Parts: sequence; structure tokens; C-alpha cells
Amino acid sequence: MVKILRACNLLKSLRQGVAVCSRTQGPRWSLGRSGVRVFSSKAQTAHVILDDGTKMKGVSFGYPHSTAGEVVFNTGLVGYPETLTDPSYRGQILALTSPMAGNYGVPDTKELDELGLTKYVESEFIQVSGLLVQDYSHDYSHWNSVKSLGEWLCEEKIPALYGIDTRMLTKIVRDKGTILGKIEFEDDPVEFVDPNLRNLMAEISTKEIKVYGKGNPIKIVAVDCGIKHNIIRLLVKRGVELHLVPWNYDFSNMEYDGLFLSNGPGDPTLAKQLIANVHKVIKSNRPEPVFGICMGNQLTALAAGANCYKLPMGNRGQNQPVMNVMNGQAFITAQNHGYAIDSSTLPEGWKAMFVNANDGTNEFLFDAFISLIKKGKGTSIASVMPAVPPPPKRLKVSKVLVLGSGGLSIGQAGEFDYSGSQAVKALKEENIKTVLMNPNIASVQTNEVGTKQADTVYFLPVTPEFVTDIIKTEQPDGILLSMGGQTALNCGVELYKQGVLEKYGVQVLGTPVSSIMATEDRQLFADKLLEINEKIAPSFAVESLKDAYKAAEKIGYPVMVRSAYALGGLGSGLCNDKEKLTEIAGKVHLNYER
Repeated sequence: MVKILRACNLLKSLRQGVAVCSRTQGPRWSLGRSGVRVFSSKAQTAHVILDDGTKMKGVSFGYPHSTAGEVVFNTGLVGYPETLTDPSYRGQILALTSPMAGNYGVPDTKELDELGLTKYVESEFIQVSGLLVQDYSHDYSHWNSVKSLGEWLCEEKIPALYGIDTRMLTKIVRDKGTILGKIEFEDDPVEFVDPNLRNLMAEISTKEIKVYGKGNPIKIVAVDCGIKHNIIRLLVKRGVELHLVPWNYDFSNMEYDGLFLSNGPGDPTLAKQLIANVHKVIKSNRPEPVFGICMGNQLTALAAGANCYKLPMGNRGQNQPVMNVMNGQAFITAQNHGYAIDSSTLPEGWKAMFVNANDGTNEFLFDAFISLIKKGKGTSIASVMPAVPPPPKRLKVSKVLVLGSGGLSIGQAGEFDYSGSQAVKALKEENIKTVLMNPNIASVQTNEVGTKQADTVYFLPVTPEFVTDIIKTEQPDGILLSMGGQTALNCGVELYKQGVLEKYGVQVLGTPVSSIMATEDRQLFADKLLEINEKIAPSFAVESLKDAYKAAEKIGYPVMVRSAYALGGLGSGLCNDKEKLTEIAGKVHLNYER
């Protein structure tokens, strides 16, 4: 009777536009934690309006208040708690290109580490002016989460919308460059605002000198232009006693082993007092190195006499390629900056050291900075750069056998079909003949018309016997095993073990067989992780059901079962008891006795 009355009250509330669901009574209404969840069945909407006239409607999941700023996008797939609290986003409306946000909630943003810094985010509060996403997950799950993304945004009074076509928005920013925008709610109009006209670093810089890692051997003065907390942690971890000073502090007479200029938001040319202080240090011929990151890099160049410019869309993401112009070595970096230095305006004696491989903008890395300090006065920057590893030996082949992934059914992932297509195209560009075995029939790999398709196609099972026959017939001198999924990998391992590849002079391109075996064999994989001191869960390799029972008893239920060399995770799963273990092991025909 109580449940019936509760259901009636729920329906009544829904008609009124609001539902109140108990989280404490029974599994039907339980949504993860105790308490009461209140939500509106008539979700509040708002519009994203750009200064070019573009208008998009979205659903609010943050604070219902209009805001304005520069619209930017970030290409990272994860890490929205860190991204939203990055001071370099001050005054900006951020669009996430990742299609979903909120699914892992938000950690305790007030928890501090041993240095007194926020443990899970990059500053004390959210820095963005607004957030735009394609899809928002109202339900979240993560061992470290304490609240939803929406709850956090509301607490800090940050508006946010979902249901926005972030792909279109990203294209607009990419094609048109700097775009001003606003999130506007009904009856709450707001004007466009350009945050780059303000000295944003003055708004967020520390107001007093702070010391981190006191007693460490290397003393560095860091100018807070909007420094991320993790940068402080990384410097202290490297033996630094960090003296954090305000952006306009005159540090020219301070004693230090190195001067560090942090990242920060906005237009660097507005920090005239800081530029003058850096210029004073450079002209004083002090021997201590000066290093700037993001905004700090631009400020250092400005102090030297160079010019900077606004990037059309900025570099914001976790996979920005950077190249050392001194030796050609490349790195993958996380970046967030909207301005860059015009390297052509650098004065005599200055030159770019790292450039972004996408747009050629000036960049740098700070491990070399610490090494330069440790080496002492008079050390050249070139002497502390890591040695470039020798380039991998390129195999010379004239004909390559590509093992395909077979036909696809509706709903199946097509990543191997796609990668196979790209492999064939790349080989053709190198004037290498291709023999394709067992492709997806509908694939562009097999189109009759065109110059980017395989030379010869075989529709045969990918087994050691059939592949051996094709090798005898076609006589390829190279083979690709990693484009055909699990079946191709297993087949390649067998061909290697049987000596077929060596007998007919077929070289394995890409992932070597030894690496395939080390990743597919669970015990070998565990051994490899232990070699590099990576922590792994206790595990045992077994070849019989009897041994599996013994291993499960030693580890303790529940246990995770992973089958080696298995297609699509066959024979893998979570077992809470012996009965479930027997069921899963039976899928791979594991006998009781070996």
C-alpha cells in the first residue's frame, strides 16, 4: 500500500513538472546513494549565441544564469575536473569535443595534498565562464567521485548546457578563428564580452609570496601568472624549493637558482610590469636560467624584444605534437594557450627551440630547465637535452601480405576494416604491391576502380594452412598481422612458431611477433609489467579447470578470468563463486585435468 501511495504521489508530481524520488526505499527508486533526488521533468533551456549570428539551443545542467566570454574548445577525452579548474581558461566558454561529460562525476575538489594544494583539481575553483557539451550523463560512477558535474557547476555558479552540436561549434571556431559567445537564458540578457581586454592574470595571481618544498636543494622563484597546482607538485618532486610570487612582484634582486614564469590566461602584452621585470633580469646578465611555460614562454620572448600574436583557435588538448628543432626529436604534450610568439621577430642571439608540429608555434619543455640548473653556471642548453634515440631500421619490401578482419555484421566495430584500408593506401603510396586476405567485402580495400586498392585479394579463412599456401603462391617479402584483429594475431604467432615466416623470408612489419606474444599471453604480460615495477593484481596462469579452482581459492573470490589469445573476450569475465568460474571456463573448453 505504501508503494502504491508513493507511486501515486510520483505521478502527481510529474504532472506538476517536478518529481521527488526516494533513494532509500527499495531498488526500484534507488539511484546510487541515500537521500532524495529532485529533478525537473520540464528541463530549463538556454541558447548559445556567437558573435557571427550562430544560435544553438541547449539544456541547462549548471547554474541557470547568463554569461559571456570567448568560445574555445578542448580535444581531450577525459579530465574535465582538471580542465575546468585550469586558470588558463579564465573568462572563456569551453566546449568539449568529447561527446559525453559527467559519467565519472567529480572528486572532492577541496581535498588538499601534503603541500596544501588541491589534490584532484588545478586550482581552488572553476575558472571557465561556461561549459558546453554534446551529451551529459546525469548518472555517474567512479570510486573517487563525491558529486555530479552538474552539482559542482551549480555550487560554483557556472552555467552549462548539453544538447549542443559541439562538432559544428568546433568547426566554426576552427574556420573563423577567435569567436565571442554567450550562454543566454530567457529574461536574462547579456552583452558579448572579450575577456582578452582584461589583465586576467592579475585577477587570479597570488597576492602574497608562498613557499613550497621548503628545504629542497634547488631554489626557484616562480611567477604566478595562473600556475596550475600540478606544475608546483612536479617541480617540488624534482627537488625544488619553490617561491611563488605575485605576477607584478619585482624579483630581480632575489636570490635563486632559476626563474620560472608560469602559464596563465589572456593577452601577455597586458602584463607590462612583469615584462619589464623579466627584461631587467635578462639585461643584468645573471647566470641563472629563465624558463617560461605557455604564457611564461610568451612573456620571456616579449621581454627579449619579440612580438606575439593571437592564435586563430589556440592549442588546447592532450595530444599536441612538439618537435625539438635542434635534433628533430618529437614529443606528445598537453597544451592550453591562445597566444604565440612570432619567431621571426626574435632578436639576435635568440631562437626557437621547440615548435608545435601542427602549426609551427613556439613551445618548450621543463625537464631540461631543472637539468640546466643542476649542471651549474655556464652550461649550454644543448648539453642537457636528452639524446635522440636512433631511428628504427626501415625494412625494405616490395610485396606485402595484409591479413584482413573478415566480414562485418551490422553493429560490429569496424576499426580493423578501417585500419586495413589505411594500410593498403599507405603501401600503395610507397609503390609496394599488396596482397589482401579475408577483407570485409563491402570495404573500399576491394573496390575495382581506383589506385588505392589491393593488387590481389583472397577470400579465404585466416588459418596457418591457407596463409602458408598464399605465401608460397604470392611470395611476399612482408606481412602485416595487426590489421586483422585477434584471428590474424593468433595466425601470425602460429606461423612464427612453425618457422613458416623465416622459411619463406617474410618479414613482419609493424608490431613484432614477440610483442604480440607478450601482450596476448597473460603470464608473459604480467612478467613484463613486473620488469618495469608496475603494480598488477595477483594472478595465476592455468591450463586446467582444477588449477583454476586452486588459483581462485588462493586469490579469493571475486576473481577476474581472462583467456589468452581469445577473440572478443571469449572466456573472460567476473566470477563471484566457483559455479560462475566453471561456467566461464567452459566457454573455452578448459578440461578439469590438464
